[in-house]
Amino acid sequence: MAFGGAAGRAAGWLLLCWLSALATVGRAAEWQAVQGGVVALSHPAVVAGVRVFGRSWPVHARAGGTVAWVGVDLARKPGDYPVRWSDGSTERLRVRQGRFSTSFIEVPRSMAEFDAKKLARIRHDQALLRAAARRPVARSFSFRFAFRPVEGVVSTPFGARRFVNGRPRAPHSGIDIAAPRGTPVRLPADGVVLLAAPMYLSGNTVVVGHGEGVVEIFAHLDRVAVHAGERLHRGASVGTVGATGRATGPHLHWGVRFRGARVTPDALLPR
Repeated sequence: MAFGGAAGRAAGWLLLCWLSALATVGRAAEWQAVQGGVVALSHPAVVAGVRVFGRSWPVHARAGGTVAWVGVDLARKPGDYPVRWSDGSTERLRVRQGRFSTSFIEVPRSMAEFDAKKLARIRHDQALLRAAARRPVARSFSFRFAFRPVEGVVSTPFGARRFVNGRPRAPHSGIDIAAPRGTPVRLPADGVVLLAAPMYLSGNTVVVGHGEGVVEIFAHLDRVAVHAGERLHRGASVGTVGATGRATGPHLHWGVRFRGARVTPDALLPR
């Protein structure tokens, strides 16, 4: 197609603008994720960072571009969210509703109804866990666990809507794996112990940081085999399966926080 004169130049300019707009739209991607999941985003250039949900997420340079990992909190409202790369480009992340089961457990009344003293203890424990999960660990992480920390039957899956003694409670933010008391709990990736302490509800609890804002929580342990500040290699024992705290039987509560987001540990296992 040929253009001549002022009208032709104007038409040519409009066509150029239209083609440029098509190119911009073609670059934009719509990423998919589910509540409680971890999604890997890619960018065709090497960029310094990305922001989603109002916070920054880790990026790694790869051949020909960048990969970023984003955690979607268990309670993140389904919908579309902007993905803002540091080079100014914007894409979209669509969060879908998760499919979660319902869990009913019966425990002694002392573990379901709390007086002021017990509530203060529980809030203190929660503050310790939050502080530990925010503690920076200066190491890179591959965003892969080699294995589950213990073999057994999943007694309560991630995200389950829980009822304790018939009353609704917060959704389950980890995976409960039933196993015999005393079974060793193995670390799925190298890390640093951020907290090892007894808690009222979660019993003997260990928190391990892997870097990049990824933190593991091991709860209801019978025995704790590590101490805060200890550096561990993959496969090391953090303790043994138990039933300490609010537990109906021996099991491991295995949780993951990714920069504050409650995500399913299975999202980081090999597929």
